[in-house]
Amino acid sequence: MASLATKGSGLVNRLLVQARPQLDVFLKYAKVELTPPTPADIPAIRQSIGNIVKGAKTGSYKNLTVREAWLNTLITAEVIFWFYIGECIGKRHIVGYNV
Repeated sequence: MASLATKGSGLVNRLLVQARPQLDVFLKYAKVELTPPTPADIPAIRQSIGNIVKGAKTGSYKNLTVREAWLNTLITAEVIFWFYIGECIGKRHIVGYNV
């Protein structure tokens, strides 16, 4: 039984050593990507929203490459899916509200 515990702790230690670099990379990106916007970010957000509206008015979206259009479609789908997942969580029901 003691040898099994020793082997188990050695396995856990090796797992932690191997996972550490990947965890460090995840934490590096998580600190940047998962933080909420600060008040200093608001002008950049307004400018990018203005660019989207201007692009819709002038038709510059027609000049996108297929890769850019596909990426924009995937991002839009992700936002919509997260919205609906949040709605289901808020309702606490998948189909409709319990009245």
